[in-house]
Amino acid sequence: MPDLTKTAADAAVQESVPTVEQAPQPKAEKARSLWGDAWIDLRRNPIFIVSTVMIALLLAITAFPGLFTSADPIVGDLQNNFLRKPELGHFFAPEWLGYDGQGRSVYARAIYGTRASVMVGIGTTVLVTLLGGIMGMLAGYYGGIIDSILSRLTDIFFGIPFLLGAMVVLNSFTDRTVPIVIGALAFLGWTQTARVMRGSVITIKQADYVQAAKALGADTKRILFRHILPNAVAPVIVVATISLGVYISAEATLSYLGLGLSGVSWGNDISTGGNQIRVAQHIMLYPSILLSITVLSFIMLGEALRNALDPKTR
Repeated sequence: MPDLTKTAADAAVQESVPTVEQAPQPKAEKARSLWGDAWIDLRRNPIFIVSTVMIALLLAITAFPGLFTSADPIVGDLQNNFLRKPELGHFFAPEWLGYDGQGRSVYARAIYGTRASVMVGIGTTVLVTLLGGIMGMLAGYYGGIIDSILSRLTDIFFGIPFLLGAMVVLNSFTDRTVPIVIGALAFLGWTQTARVMRGSVITIKQADYVQAAKALGADTKRILFRHILPNAVAPVIVVATISLGVYISAEATLSYLGLGLSGVSWGNDISTGGNQIRVAQHIMLYPSILLSITVLSFIMLGEALRNALDPKTR
């Protein structure tokens, strides 16, 4: 017969011992791409946040200037000339930043000048990125005679002084509208983007995954746009973001010299204010401040992108 005492004791011991539950296995963390890591770094970067907010405000002013002022930037009233000082307590009113010599609201002209300058900067950057990116990608991928021809063409345009060349091109137009200024700046400004893209493509095309795609019989179009371009475009984006502020500054410089936009522009207002700086400093002051803030915002954004997309900083 079984020992009932021993059986009961064993059962009691088993009930007193706590059951060890298996700890849940941690879920495998999904591998992040370069862009995923960059986005995490950017969200923690105060420079990126500040510059993004400032650029978003500038884009809102560019798209909807009528929401920020009801005054006409062109129509002037000689009763409100530059001798009438700014009334800084009247926020967003036409007289907030004073008037110029023709009785036009400085605040309204600064708002509508934002539209002109930002449109020139964005349009030039888009054209420069497309033109320089395509030429740099073709030169870096094919090499040989194609690389030699495109590189020599890039060197020729790179040797032309940017502002001097733009002055020569724009001087041949009587009515210098936004598209004309964009075309002139893009015609001379694509060289740096082409060089950056070429160097990036030369590095990327030697990677193992590109060589594997070639071995598997992938065509040139798939290799360029599926494997090379997504991995080579990061430095181009950084250069384009910083250059956007440079193009806005170049447009203001050309307008200041009388060879930029024919309409409302920060450069035109700064030039007008320079002639009256002894009696009405506000005419030149406020467009200059807005121009500096805009250029600084895009440079700060470009620096934040560079730090986030550069693998050497990780």
